[in-house]
Amino acid sequence: MNQPIPNQPFIAIACGGTGGHLFPGLAVAEELKQRGCAVALLISPKDVDQQAVKSASGMEILTLPAVGLQNRNYFSFARSFWRSWRTARKFFKSRPPQAVLAMGGFTSAPPVLAAKKFGARTFLHESNTIPGRANRFLARFVDVAFVGFPEAAGRLGTRKTIVTGTPVRPQFQPRDAAACRMALGLEPDRPVILMVGGSQGASGLNRMILSALPLLTGKNWQWLHLTGAADFEKVKTAYAARGLKAVVKPFLLEMDLALGAATACVSRSGASSLAEIAAMRLPSLLVPFPAAADNHQFSNAMAFAPAGAACMIEEKNARPETVAALISGLVEDSALREKMQAALAQWHAPRSAAQIAEAVFKIAVEPGQSARFSVPIAGKTDGSNRPTTGPARVFGAWLLLSLLSLSAGASGWL
Repeated sequence: MNQPIPNQPFIAIACGGTGGHLFPGLAVAEELKQRGCAVALLISPKDVDQQAVKSASGMEILTLPAVGLQNRNYFSFARSFWRSWRTARKFFKSRPPQAVLAMGGFTSAPPVLAAKKFGARTFLHESNTIPGRANRFLARFVDVAFVGFPEAAGRLGTRKTIVTGTPVRPQFQPRDAAACRMALGLEPDRPVILMVGGSQGASGLNRMILSALPLLTGKNWQWLHLTGAADFEKVKTAYAARGLKAVVKPFLLEMDLALGAATACVSRSGASSLAEIAAMRLPSLLVPFPAAADNHQFSNAMAFAPAGAACMIEEKNARPETVAALISGLVEDSALREKMQAALAQWHAPRSAAQIAEAVFKIAVEPGQSARFSVPIAGKTDGSNRPTTGPARVFGAWLLLSLLSLSAGASGWL
């Protein structure tokens, strides 16, 4: 653990669970560090979190015993919520934060509720067009909500929202394709198709591409396919059987290299993936995850596709010949590529991380700023008009969360 500097502002960011929560949180953390803040990242035990934070230098890392709600694991989910709140409260008792920022997902709520006991300002970021149930629940407790899409503001149910876009790390900008390809073991002068299903892979996308592969074997292309752990061997064998040049990996932390190497991309439409695609101006075929909560990935993709910033196909309509034709157009139709790259520029928010960091810093750290931004929340205060959250209030929130999870099903809390 880093030794705290006296009077140094301390900000905690709850950003674990998936790369879509973690990597935007890392981008904001770097901006806060540049403003002289000490930063702690609160993450889950999942391997994607543990691997990704190895590159987070100069930050404290706290792993919460949090689990996502899946396969009807209602009891373990509710128990982990309570244990995560106790872990966060113990951490904050030893070092009270000025602010806690939640990036969404199942690690978000316990730290925000725990921080209120110590008078911290609290914030959340919602990256999707349709907010997840976790953030809709949490919005009633935070001072300010940041949103990636304007449509999300009215769906959160909080009076103070700021449209910021979704943060991306500074290395996500147009790169030299040949250098990126060589760094990944690809040939520098041949087109590259990137296949990525998010930080945990996507079996549906893997099957879709493998079914279209026979129609694309005559192309002078090479492939970079990020499969997820479950399908790695199957996909690697499929490329080898057809004699195709392909780099197949279960997961890749250096997504800036992957996007920089690509001529075109086939991707799910999580908000963080879309923000990175926009930053890199990468022509893409979006295939929304059909089981996403409230079908939010479809809504995200529908923000991009009608504006000409991407092509989209639903998985249920993804016949091999249709997929092959769409990918071929993205690689070979120069007019389509130029139009798409121009449209992507409007979806890139280069100052998103800085804007969030500035707002958090002004509200939580700079004197005299808090009154201008504060959102009244019912409850006991510590004498400074900052709501606190004791065990009884947290138990009520935990009980409400548990009842919502029982009635809503697993997908809304992933």
